[in-house]
Amino acid sequence: MSNPEADRWNEKYSQELELWLEMEPRQLLVSFIHMLPNQGLALDAACGVGTNAIYLAQHGFKVIGIDISEYALRQLISRVRFLGLPVDVAVADLSHPWLPAQIFDVITNFHFLERTTIEVYKQAMKSGGFILFDTFMVEPPSIDSPVYYLEPGELRCFFDDFEIIHYAEEMLRPGRSFRERSAARIVARKP
Repeated sequence: MSNPEADRWNEKYSQELELWLEMEPRQLLVSFIHMLPNQGLALDAACGVGTNAIYLAQHGFKVIGIDISEYALRQLISRVRFLGLPVDVAVADLSHPWLPAQIFDVITNFHFLERTTIEVYKQAMKSGGFILFDTFMVEPPSIDSPVYYLEPGELRCFFDDFEIIHYAEEMLRPGRSFRERSAARIVARKP
């Protein structure tokens, strides 16, 4: 049975593959990699072609990349085989998340928001584990699907029971895949 959201993302990655393959790891991850453990198990949620998964693997992590797009994950598999990096993938619709408890040392979530994943991420992290979360905020005038955008202060509230290492709400310069817009970013450690 076809999944319209998976079909949409498969098409997007297929049409824009070069753009996605040229992307650098997210700045939040690069800026805070020194604070993360030297090894462990990392989850790259909504990983796409795996730029952040590859970066984590190059820094000592065994990585599981999850995405709804089989097309994007095939690109990631090809890249990690060539590089010889410890990255496994799983096709998953994160609108219906399930992860095993207390297994991940690091979880990354960039430019993706499905609120039901947040509690799942929290229970899936080991004590002392880190989450790096960066996604867009709602902006007036009205946007297409406000459910996929954070309200001001919302991301911080989701992790108020964690040690907040970094939190910011700021304007992002336009990128190749998005116009100028605001985003919320957090790095937090589970107690």
